[in-house]
Amino acid sequence: MTESPLTEAEIIEAERELGVSFPDAYRVYLREVRAGGALFRLERTRRGWWWAGNDERRRELLATPFPHPDSYAGADDELMAREPQPEAFEDDGAYREARCAWDDEADRFEDLKTAGAVVIQEHGCGFSTLLALTGSLAGTVWWDGRATCDQIVPLSLDHVGGAQPVQFGQWLDYGSWALLPPGWGPSVPPSPVVHR
Repeated sequence: MTESPLTEAEIIEAERELGVSFPDAYRVYLREVRAGGALFRLERTRRGWWWAGNDERRRELLATPFPHPDSYAGADDELMAREPQPEAFEDDGAYREARCAWDDEADRFEDLKTAGAVVIQEHGCGFSTLLALTGSLAGTVWWDGRATCDQIVPLSLDHVGGAQPVQFGQWLDYGSWALLPPGWGPSVPPSPVVHR
């Protein structure tokens, strides 16, 4: 079944309910191209508006500004340095307890890395494309490569010159694979996400 585009009234209702303002190019996509099916759909669920393919438990993190990965690099290193090691504990029970508490803290920290963003496209093997919706990076598009390299990187037209993340509208013209840093994936020419 093909999903029809959203109406302006539905978009406004979703923004109000979710507490965010969609980037202009994403609003256009929702109104005109949504039926194309290349992106996860924004849809009305039993709990209200949300994106297919996204964990609804992340709803409370949507209003939190999306953080630039450079902003938490030090905290990430500090957390990893505190990872419990079995040899530091006198018994297995104490180690398991410390490990469980550390794992919970690490999981919360990982969730915060994508606060304010939603997955708009999956690429398999744990890779996905994120659209930042809140904070100073709202409207930009990112590659979540934590499955293999533990990093979130900007999808950019110029990785050598500073890796300024592309805006959603630019991303639609290129696709994620063409905007990855050199050596991060197959070298592919730009391929529009949707034909407009």
